[in-house]
Amino acid sequence: MPACNNCGGFVTERYVRVFTPEGYEGPRVCPNCEDKLRDGADIREARSSRS
Repeated sequence: MPACNNCGGFVTERYVRVFTPEGYEGPRVCPNCEDKLRDGADIREARSSRS
């Protein structure tokens, strides 16, 4: 079962296929992460709480 490398949350195989760069086993960040988010091809700290 795939999991987010940041928060350990469940992600679907489809999410992994679309958002995981080559060379990584799982996504670096997912929609459930409150402290980080995707910014194009990079990952950055969230500027505000996403809750």
